[in-house]
Amino acid sequence: MAIACPVDLDTQQLRSEVSKIYSRVVADPDGEFHFHRGPAYAAEFLGYNSEELATLPAETTAAFAGMGNPHRIGSIRAGETVLDIGCGAGMDLLLAARQVGPTGRAIGVDMTDSMVERARSSARAIGLAQVEVRKGDATSLPVESASVDVVISNSVLNLVPEKERAFDEIVRVLKPGGRLHLADILLDVELSEDTRRDIDLWTG
Repeated sequence: MAIACPVDLDTQQLRSEVSKIYSRVVADPDGEFHFHRGPAYAAEFLGYNSEELATLPAETTAAFAGMGNPHRIGSIRAGETVLDIGCGAGMDLLLAARQVGPTGRAIGVDMTDSMVERARSSARAIGLAQVEVRKGDATSLPVESASVDVVISNSVLNLVPEKERAFDEIVRVLKPGGRLHLADILLDVELSEDTRRDIDLWTG
């Protein structure tokens, strides 16, 4: 059996359902979801620094829904350009922006309008002028080729059906010698065809 998603999977419907879920996270982060959220979860289970998180806008950290910590994979240096794929409300993006400092750049890409606006407003609220948030998709990044030092992503690529295209895009935007700090979900068993066709299971 193939391990890729079925070729007839309605990827546009999948993207729409994912966007709906994460729009609800922005509007009601304390609502009912199948995944954990918020700064307490991030600090206790994923190793984020709670004091550092407390300096970010509460609206951003409340909507955090990652399942790993890309910042523990390696360092991000002052002056570098960082790209956060699927930046969501911006928690990882803002942390990266502080590491690159005013001489660097922190670019976030997300496909959900409300997440894009939340990340932008949070960056403005704490004066991080080096942050730019663009609406886009992991399989067609609105980023110049060979322009990024570090790509980070937190539990987003597992939601992308065209994973080869997403990784091709990562390779395209990275500078020679660039780094990938990827925190995500992996399976060690192959899923059945019926499971891989179930959009509800992809999103939930």
